[in-house]
Amino acid sequence: APGLIVAVAWAFRLAGVSLAAARGLTVLFAIAGAATPALMKHRGRAVVFESMEDYHARIDDPNLDIDESCVIVLKSVGPKGYPGMPEVGNVDLPAKLIQKGVKDMVRISDGRMSGTAYGTVVLHISPESAIGGTLALVKDGDFIELDVANRRLHLDVSDEELKRRRATWFPPAPHTNRGYVRIYLEHVQQADQGADLDILIGKSGAVVKGDLH
Repeated sequence: APGLIVAVAWAFRLAGVSLAAARGLTVLFAIAGAATPALMKHRGRAVVFESMEDYHARIDDPNLDIDESCVIVLKSVGPKGYPGMPEVGNVDLPAKLIQKGVKDMVRISDGRMSGTAYGTVVLHISPESAIGGTLALVKDGDFIELDVANRRLHLDVSDEELKRRRATWFPPAPHTNRGYVRIYLEHVQQADQGADLDILIGKSGAVVKGDLH
C-alpha cells in the first residue's frame, strides 16, 4: 500500500557530532511503520507527557492545548524509566481529534510499539529520558522537526537553553531498592544496545538440565 513502510529501521543521526556533544535529539534507532506520507517531513509543537500516568490523566482532557500539527512526546517508558521499555509508543490520539477525523500524528518516545501497530511513530530514543537524555529536557511548546528522508530528528532549542534545563534536571527516584527489578535497573543497557543486561555481555549461558515441568 502507498506509504506503508514495513520493518524498516531508520537511523536518525546528526551528522558530524557524537552523542555526548549532540545538540537537540540524537536518535540511534527508531521504527517507522505504516506511517502517513505527509508526516514523514514535519515540524510541530511538542505536547509533552512525563509518564504513562500523566498521559492517561490528560490526553482526553477537552482543554488540552493540542491539534493535529503537534508532536506528542512521551517520556519515562524506556528500559529504566518504566522500567522494561513497554510497547506503548503508539499512544492513542486525543479523543477530540479522533472525533474530528484525525487518524495520525507524529509521536515520539523512548519506548517500543507492537510490530502490528501503525502510525508515524519515532521510538527507542536513546539515551532515554530517565537517565537524562535530551528527551528529558523537551518541554511543552518546543518545536521538533522530523525528516525521515534525511534521517534527522531535531529539537529546535538553543544549546544555551538546553544547558539551563539540564542544570535543573534531576533523575527520578528508583522504582525499588531491592529484588530483581533493582538488579535490572542497575544493569540494563539502552535501546541502541539492545536493552540487554551488561552482566550478560559475551555470555551464552549454561545449558539448563533436568525436567522443568
